[in-house]
Amino acid sequence: MKLMKINYKRISYITISILLLGGVFGIGLYMGYSHRSEIDKVSSVANKNPSFETTADFNAFWKAWNILKEKSIYSDKITDQERVWSAIGGLASAAGDPYTTFFDPKENKLFKDEIKGSFSGIGAEIGMKDKILTVIAPLKDTPSWNAGIKKGDKILKIDKTIMNNTSVDSAINMIRGEKGTPVTLTILRLGESETREITIIRDTINIPTIETESLPDDIFLIKFYSFSENSDKLFADALNEFSKSGSHKLIVDLRGNPGGYLEAAVNIASWFIDEGKVIVSEDFGSSRKAQVYRSHGPRLFNDNLQFVVLVDGGSASDSEILAGALKEHKIATLVGEKTFGKGSVQELVDITPETSLKVTVAKWLTPNGVSISQSGLDPDIKIPLTLKDYESKKDPQMDKAVEILKAKK
Repeated sequence: MKLMKINYKRISYITISILLLGGVFGIGLYMGYSHRSEIDKVSSVANKNPSFETTADFNAFWKAWNILKEKSIYSDKITDQERVWSAIGGLASAAGDPYTTFFDPKENKLFKDEIKGSFSGIGAEIGMKDKILTVIAPLKDTPSWNAGIKKGDKILKIDKTIMNNTSVDSAINMIRGEKGTPVTLTILRLGESETREITIIRDTINIPTIETESLPDDIFLIKFYSFSENSDKLFADALNEFSKSGSHKLIVDLRGNPGGYLEAAVNIASWFIDEGKVIVSEDFGSSRKAQVYRSHGPRLFNDNLQFVVLVDGGSASDSEILAGALKEHKIATLVGEKTFGKGSVQELVDITPETSLKVTVAKWLTPNGVSISQSGLDPDIKIPLTLKDYESKKDPQMDKAVEILKAKK
């Protein structure tokens, strides 16, 4: 099988045993519907795989399969292959993890288009927070951003479908759609008791990455929106611009950055942290030894660098990896609000050429061994950003970052 490591909420926010069971499950299905048509023949199907054994009894499954085919008035509306995809989807959801998901052919194409950085939708990263579907962050200048969606908005309904025990990826597939078509989200905003219905017109989403700006008082700002495939190169270009400016005062704004590629986070952290020091660890539990990612250097800035990183509830996944490493190695001061808490690792495994399984295989730990997924990261200096601040276009978090750097020589 071809493996591709990704970071998606996705996720953060995300058991190999599930994947293995899926393998034998698929074999059982194939043998069942290709070679045996009746339940009385299924007992001869071995619950074995060359690499492991299971005590699971598939008789109940096959009995349900046959009853549904023979008695359901909807039987002619679904093919046997679609039944297989649905069964594997149920197997994935049995993990109770909103980031372990099976993608059928249509969903697989949509997902792979998204991680390439361009897709049709509303441009909002969503995840699971306290078992409620929640907006991690709207992406800048996208339909969700322009419609007024905010980080922390709880999504209760998508069109007429209530979000009850709905996986993150299933919700994403409901939100995506053809460019120019509407989707209505019923949301509950933090601090409010009444729900809102917000209708958004889907559009092609090109994920923004980086903007730079020179601020007064010799301060250089990098607004970092996502960890895309080429974001480390773009970040390197921004750092080169910062270096040429002659400034030694830097703000990196990770607010609303939902993450993306682990390799990009490690590369960027390596430019600030001494070679050999830990950036992040992947904890696989008892299944295997932890994977430790260390700075590969070269460190580009000495102790003269004055550095503030802005974070909030929309900072997730790789943003938390980068911010956590910079904080614990005392490279930067974190300002803002607690991060989202999407600290897990998924692998995308091709099940067939047209389908795939995204499975959580590990959790991320900061250099000091703190689990990002349990509660997120606390900033060094907590500054809330209220709804009133949004409406009046005030940014007390940025103001505080500037204040800190202005006070330093």
